[in-house]
Amino acid sequence: MTPNGATRAQAAEGGSANKLRGEASLPIAGHDHLLRPTFDALVRAEEELGPLFALVERAGAGQLKLAEIAALFWHCLTDRAVPREQVGEAVMALGLARCTAPLRVLLGQILKGAE
Repeated sequence: MTPNGATRAQAAEGGSANKLRGEASLPIAGHDHLLRPTFDALVRAEEELGPLFALVERAGAGQLKLAEIAALFWHCLTDRAVPREQVGEAVMALGLARCTAPLRVLLGQILKGAE
């Protein structure tokens, strides 16, 4: 951790999550990891999960699956060295209620784009 509470990876990526950029953080294996919904990350997620608008609609209807949440998070990770299984374990460790905060940030960015 750096003095401001950001992990070294976040500091290397330009600091902690910037919600104005649609970024969020996700604790994985005891360390916060930055989720950044770049165009490339969202294209990869869409290739796996189908149209993002449909993903947002499923989320709004409470129909989003754990695997879909973990996949979206994994594709948006700035630290691509984190194994996908650890992202799924982090989702389970946090529980659905606490996963909604980073999920809401990412879905909001998908819908609104940059301000």
